Formats: sequence, C-alpha cells, structure tokens
Amino acid sequence: MKLRVAVIMGGYTSEHDISLKSGAVVMAHIDKEVYEPYAVRIDKDAWLIEVDGNWKPIDIADFSSGDLLFDAVFNAVHGTPGENGELQAYFDSLQIPYTGCAAEVSSLTYNKAKTLEYLAPHGIVMAKRIVLSAGDKSDTKEIVAKVGLPCFVKANQAGSSFGVSKVYEENNLRAAIEVAHREDSGVLIESFLQGTEVSIGVITYQGKVRVLAPTEIVTDEDFFDFSAKYEGKSEEITPARLTESQLEALRIAAKKVYTALGMKGMSRSDFIFVGDVPHFLEINTVPGLTEESLLPQQAKHAGISLRDLFGNALVEAMEK
Repeated sequence: MKLRVAVIMGGYTSEHDISLKSGAVVMAHIDKEVYEPYAVRIDKDAWLIEVDGNWKPIDIADFSSGDLLFDAVFNAVHGTPGENGELQAYFDSLQIPYTGCAAEVSSLTYNKAKTLEYLAPHGIVMAKRIVLSAGDKSDTKEIVAKVGLPCFVKANQAGSSFGVSKVYEENNLRAAIEVAHREDSGVLIESFLQGTEVSIGVITYQGKVRVLAPTEIVTDEDFFDFSAKYEGKSEEITPARLTESQLEALRIAAKKVYTALGMKGMSRSDFIFVGDVPHFLEINTVPGLTEESLLPQQAKHAGISLRDLFGNALVEAMEK
C-alpha cells in the first residue's frame, strides 16, 4: 500500500511563489510507486489540498480532508510557517512525521542573528555584525564604526534575499533598514566581506551526514540578490573553483554548522572566503528545490537523483 504524503508549499512570506515552484518539483519527482503525493498549499487566508484537480480546504484540527489522512509530510514551505518551527510544532502535536529538522532547530535557524550567536562558540568564523530589534534607534555613525562600509543590511528572518540591501554610504543606511523592516521587525547589519561566495549543501543521506560539492556564485549584480538567484543573472559553478585546502576548510565548517545546530534532512549554508578562511553567512533549513536552486544541482553532481533525494528525506522522516 502506498504511503500518503502531503507535499506542503506556499506560506505567509514573500517566498510564497518560490515555495510553490519547489513543491511542484517535489510533486513531479517523488516516487509514485512508493508514495501517493497530494499538493497542499498554504495561503494567508486558507490551507488547501488538490484532490482530483480541485482545491479543497484542509481541516486544520487534524490536517485531514474528508476521510483523507496522511502518513507523512514533505515540507517545501520557505519562510513562515515552514522554516521557523511553526509547522513542525503543529505536526508534532498531531504526531505526523515531516521532513527536515525539529521545531526547536527551525525556530533557532530562522533567526539569523541568534544562529550566529549560537555558532560563535563552536569556532565558526563570521562577519562583524549589529542587530537591531523593533523600536531600536539606529545610530548610523555607531553602525559604520563597528561594521564599516560597504555593509549589508538584512531582514533578520527572511529568505531569498528579500529585505537585503548593500549600503555604500552612511546616509543610505536608514532607507536600507526600512527595506529590511518590511520583511521582519529585526534587522541584521553585517560587514562586507570581499571574496569568493559559495553555497554548500549538507544532508543526511542513507543514515549518514553527507557534505555535497559546493557551488561558486559569480554574478554581475552587486550581490547574490533575488534577480541573480531566480532570473538567471548569475553563474553558478558546481563544483566551486577552490583549492584543496579551501575545500577541506569549507567541508569542515559546513559539517560543523550542521551538527552543532542538530540539523536533520536537507540544508544549504552560505559562506564567503576571505583568503583561505570560509566565513559563515546563514543556513537554509528548507532550501529551494526549483530548477534554478543550488541543492538540486549539488545532488546531481553527487549522483543523487531528485527521486532518491526526496525519497531519502521521507524515509528519514518516518524513522524519527
């Protein structure tokens, strides 16, 4: 008998449409001989499931639709509520297995500033930073004195480069902070790191933590922003053009981040090399799975098909 899997996508943030694309890729490649997948879409005003070509409401009380119940959930929701622990806690309460990390890990890692603070004692190198909470008065001179210029201003809890600005002059800082506030009440401001940008997947595959080949990001844009990620305005080179010593340092750092955080399932971490030292930027615990996304490229390089990648994630979820 096939296992019924809800492939959940959408969400409440600016990443909603990207998540729909990720979910569609999962639906297309999941092994139909083993699983009976159903697309479940989270919108701001409703949770819907596609059954026989029609969208019907989900009963949130027990995550059902009529007599349709699920054996597992494949989480493809970027941002809230899929990447901040809300969905994980919900499915924990219903005792429904789900892909990816636990609720408490998701809650931590969705907060960029808290993640950096948590990882600092583990010897992970990172940029200088300042964190602004809602209502904090931003002293632009103090910010520049600590992180320098140029610097990056980011929404503390957002993805896909929404709410991110690169700032060259002090008088542009307040506007960049406002842009970040549109995505989240918290703002993370980091020093600019000049070097090679890479993104590296770490997954649990067949019961073991596996570090994938990194991807080097080369873009004509000012940084790896939304258009560079999703509109073809970047070159993504897998494997990255790194020396053996750089590659080894990156593998060690990426695996340390994954294990220190207590990660499960698929992840993708971003680093910038300054010389031979990889500086950690952030981790994505529900990485993009679209045709343009980096983790599928890295899995392909490792000889892992999307069918096997997704099937492995579900097997791991059922074994938790």
